[in-house]
Amino acid sequence: MSYLAIVDLGSNSARMVVEALHEDGTYTEIIREKQDTRIAQGMGAEQILKEVPIARTIAALKHFQSVYAPFAPTVIAITTAAVRVAKNQAAFLARVERETGLQFRVLTGEEEAYYDYLGVVSTLSIQDAVILDTGGASVELIGVSAGQDKAAISLPFGAVTLSEKFHLANDIDQANITAACDDILSQYQTLPWLKKYVGQPVVLLGGANRSLARMGQKLSPDQATTTLQGFDMSIEKVQQIFSRLRQMSRPERERMAGLEVSRADIIVSGLLPLLNLMTVIQSPRVIFSESGVREGLIAEMMKNNA
Repeated sequence: MSYLAIVDLGSNSARMVVEALHEDGTYTEIIREKQDTRIAQGMGAEQILKEVPIARTIAALKHFQSVYAPFAPTVIAITTAAVRVAKNQAAFLARVERETGLQFRVLTGEEEAYYDYLGVVSTLSIQDAVILDTGGASVELIGVSAGQDKAAISLPFGAVTLSEKFHLANDIDQANITAACDDILSQYQTLPWLKKYVGQPVVLLGGANRSLARMGQKLSPDQATTTLQGFDMSIEKVQQIFSRLRQMSRPERERMAGLEVSRADIIVSGLLPLLNLMTVIQSPRVIFSESGVREGLIAEMMKNNA
């Protein structure tokens, strides 16, 4: 038996999984860990990765290495939006390699969307839907028709960047939510293919969306399961949860059942891409997927090795 470790450095968090690869072409997840590194914090319009988030991220990567080292795995390291756009990307990646030995592959927006699609369709039976992956500094949108990816794009906003740009972290001025929605909608309106998906569900990936699922489960204990995979919610339930969150102070959000304390400052901004998408395509419901880029990478690798 061989092992694979995937290190996924996102804009808000870093994640690591260790998979046992079986000879019959299947795989079993052994370890899954997450660290709230928030590498995109403070990048601003200058798009420069800052020292404190960098140091925090490198510490998390060293921790991951200590966890997966006993398995002597093949290691795949990928990173996405924040590092993708950073003007000091080369210096950051060189420092990471110098201090950890990890060589990161910087995914393009199109690659990130494609792996999201592979991860979803390899684990959920999805025929017609829009996949939405809300990250810290980008969102990926994939139109799926008859199980095939027909359109895909990565847009340059996410939970962290929206929160910082429109001041949505603490006590929230409702006018700032309106301004953020106007900005998001203006970018959605450049995607004419979205009109083909009116009335279809939205399949959700990303930390903010997972938090939404957990909050939904807490509010609907009759629907509670041990997994978020395949859990679904109506648009009315999504709007109900968001209506509560937008009126709360940050300390109140920190006490919201199902919401991680570390996401209290970005949960309102993190749900805006979804709320606006559901409005644009008049989506009746959402379906949650726990499989995304990492699972897409594994699916591609297993197919290539078959």
